[in-house]
Amino acid sequence: MGLNQAMEISVSGIEAQRRTMELISSNLANINTTRTLYGGPYRRKISVLAETPISFSQALTRAESKLDGKMGGGVEVVDVVDDRTAFQKVYKPGHPDADPQGFVSMPNVNLSDEMVDMIYVSKLYEANITAFNATKKMMQDTLTLQ
Repeated sequence: MGLNQAMEISVSGIEAQRRTMELISSNLANINTTRTLYGGPYRRKISVLAETPISFSQALTRAESKLDGKMGGGVEVVDVVDDRTAFQKVYKPGHPDADPQGFVSMPNVNLSDEMVDMIYVSKLYEANITAFNATKKMMQDTLTLQ
């Protein structure tokens, strides 16, 4: 693997974690949303990450260099899915979205889970930036060899 490819992989990780952080932010912003455009309460969004497939030219280069084909080309958000866990029922008889018994269906967003996910994703983001900067330093050091 060349240094350029290492940088591309780090950038793909940074972009994937940024998109995941956007979803976490959306989940937190809608933690009390009981009415959406599609009806019903907000459903928690989850990002699905997958390995980025390598191109034919990358596969050819690896074959020529006799590298094993087990290394991928990075990561990407391939889908955003709704969390299908049940909504929490809260007793609020005066709420406009309350059912006849006085219960309101609240979003399936848990503040504690979202905060843990946010910390985890921010650490992954930082790790990818660190790897990117280390690769950039290696490239700069290579150029200054005499």
